[in-house]
Amino acid sequence: MSDIFTRNRLVGLAFAALIAAMDQLVKWYVIGPLNLRSVRNIELLPFFDLTYTENRGISLGMLQATTLEMRWLLVALTAGIALIVLVWMMRERILADILGLALILGGAIGNIYDRYVLGYVIDYADLHIGTFRPFLVFNIADAAITIGVVIILARSLFVRDNEGDADEAKPLAENSNA
Repeated sequence: MSDIFTRNRLVGLAFAALIAAMDQLVKWYVIGPLNLRSVRNIELLPFFDLTYTENRGISLGMLQATTLEMRWLLVALTAGIALIVLVWMMRERILADILGLALILGGAIGNIYDRYVLGYVIDYADLHIGTFRPFLVFNIADAAITIGVVIILARSLFVRDNEGDADEAKPLAENSNA
C-alpha cells in the first residue's frame, strides 16, 4: 500500500486539490463579491475581461446538457474521465508527468463540482484582441486542463525517460540471457 502513496504522488494529489480549490475560490469571488452574474462583464485590461457565462456543455460547447438526464450523464462521463486520470496519475513515477495529470485532475474536479451543484460550469475569463477572441470564455479549471494536456503531450513527444533507454540501445544478443 505504501508503494501507491509515494512522495511524488502525494505532491500530485495535493496539487490537484489546490487547483480545484483555487478554481472554486475564484468562481466564488467573481459570482459573490464582484457580482459578475448580474453585472455580466467587467473590463480589466484592453485584452482581458471578466464575462459571466454558464457553460452547459463540455469542450467548445459540445454535448449541451439541455435536460436533467443529460446533465447527470455529463457529470458521470466527466467523473469517469477524472477517475481514469487519477488511476493514470497514481501509476506514474516521474513528478513532471504526475503534475501534468494533477492539473487535468484538479481542473476536472473543479468543473465537475460546478456541474453537480449548479447544472452548468461557470466561465468568466475572456481573453481577446479587440473583437478577436482566440478562446471561448474559460475558467481556471479549463486552463489547468489545457496546460496539463500540453505537458503530457510535450513530455510524451519530446522527452525520453532513462529507465528503458539503456536496454533498448543494446543489441538484441546483449539483452538476451543466452
